[in-house]
Amino acid sequence: MTSIVIPAHNEGRVIGRLLDALLADTSVSGPDIVVVCNGCTDDTARVAGGRGDRVRVVEIPTPSKHRALRVGDEHARGFPRLYVDADVVVGAADVRALVGALDRSPELLAAAPGRDIPLGGCAWPVRAYYRVWQRLPAVREGLFGRGVIAVTEAGHARIAALPPLMADDLAASLAFGPGERRVVEGARVVVRPPRTWSDLIRRRVRAATSSAEFERFQAARQAEAPEGAPGPVSGPVPEPVSEQTARTGTADLRALLRARPTLLPGVVVFVVAALAARRGSRKAIRDQDFSTWLRDESSRQG
Repeated sequence: MTSIVIPAHNEGRVIGRLLDALLADTSVSGPDIVVVCNGCTDDTARVAGGRGDRVRVVEIPTPSKHRALRVGDEHARGFPRLYVDADVVVGAADVRALVGALDRSPELLAAAPGRDIPLGGCAWPVRAYYRVWQRLPAVREGLFGRGVIAVTEAGHARIAALPPLMADDLAASLAFGPGERRVVEGARVVVRPPRTWSDLIRRRVRAATSSAEFERFQAARQAEAPEGAPGPVSGPVPEPVSEQTARTGTADLRALLRARPTLLPGVVVFVVAALAARRGSRKAIRDQDFSTWLRDESSRQG
C-alpha cells in the first residue's frame, strides 16, 4: 500500500485543496493518507478530518516538521511512501505516476514530480526571479523545492538517517546519487510562490540560512570519514550527500544568459535577491539559529 505523510502546522487555509486533489479519482483502496498536525492553533485538524475515513489525522503538541515526519512514519502503513507539504497541490494521478516510476525502475530510490509555479498575481520582480530560478540546472534536476518526495523502503532508510535540518528537502535530494533519484515530469505539483518582494526575500533568507546549516552538516560528515576511505562517509548516508551541492554559481548564470540573453533583467533581480538573502541570514548563521522558520503567508492566500 502506498502511504502519504503530510506534516501540517497551521495549514487550515490550504490543506483542503491538497486533500481534495489526492482523494479525487481514487477508490476506497487508494493511498493511505496520514496528516500530522504539529503544534497547530488553527483548524487544520478539523479541515483534514472532515475529508472522511481515507484521511487519518494525528495531532502532536510540538511545532516541528522533523518530528511530524517521524510520527507520520510510525502511523504510515506501506511503501512507496510520499512526503507532501500541506501547502502544495498534487493529484491522485500524479501520485500513481511517481509510484509507477519507482516500481518500474529498481535502481530508483526516490522520485519527485515536475514543478508548476503559477506566477499570476505576483509582483514583477518575483516573476522575474522565478523565470531564472526555474531554469537553473540544480533546480531542474534536484528533488528539492517541490514539496513532494516519493521513496521506496530502501530510500526511506536513507533519509530517515538524516538529522533534523531546516533544509530537509535539500538534504533528502542530495542523499541520493543521480542514478538513484529522478524528476518524473509526467507527474506535476503546483507550488505557489510568494506574491511580494518582501515575502520572496523572507524565503530566500530562510534558504540561505538552511543552506549554511546543511553545509556545516556536510563538512562534519566528511570530517568523520577516515582519510582516503572510499564509499559512505559514515552510517547509511551515502557519499553524494557530502559531495553534491545545490549552490548556484556565476558560471550557471553566465550559461543561462548565453542561451537566453532576454533573461538579463531576471538575472539582475536574482543576484539582488541572493545578496539580500545573504545579508539577511548573517545574524542567524552567526548565532547558529537554524530553527526560526521565516514563513511566507502570501503564498497561502486563496
